[in-house]
Amino acid sequence: MPTDTTADRILAAAHALFDAHGAEAVTMRRVAADVGLSAMAIYRHFPNREALLARLSNDSFEDAARTWASHARQHDPHRRLLAMLESYLDYALTHPHLFDHAFGLPRDDARRFPEDFRARRSPTLNLIADAIAEGMAQGTLRTLDEWDLAMDLWAHAHGLIALYRGGRFSFDEKRFRTFYLASLGRTIDAFAP
Repeated sequence: MPTDTTADRILAAAHALFDAHGAEAVTMRRVAADVGLSAMAIYRHFPNREALLARLSNDSFEDAARTWASHARQHDPHRRLLAMLESYLDYALTHPHLFDHAFGLPRDDARRFPEDFRARRSPTLNLIADAIAEGMAQGTLRTLDEWDLAMDLWAHAHGLIALYRGGRFSFDEKRFRTFYLASLGRTIDAFAP
């Protein structure tokens, strides 16, 4: 992320704190100190801590969407879905605090199923639904509601990740990744015509 402006430097410092220590470590005073601002100067860029945390979450969704969109050149929807959901696993393991904040904690600004997703307000689940719709158009997936199937896949992926992170697997990360992808592959295969 370029750090040209003060706001960019604030976001970079907040992101580093969040990644290392979680949301509770991201205080306006601490971020300001890390950037070299006075405690009050940070408020010229972000009105409050909640706005700063919301921006971090939104930026992380956008980053994830860019990564997932890079898989769009994969013409096989099944492989594209697996690549995107593997990116979801990568994100969860690389940025566990951001992952928990984005997907595991109640937030007023969180997108809600079905209305926000069907209105295409999710930069990430839009890509999953689009790949599913393409699979249906190609005849490799049964014709069902693409948003319901997208939520099914997301819930399955998220559940496996939550169980792994909660210590419910004895697998190391490599073995869990293999299981995770195979399990998602079986789920996608179950939607075949």
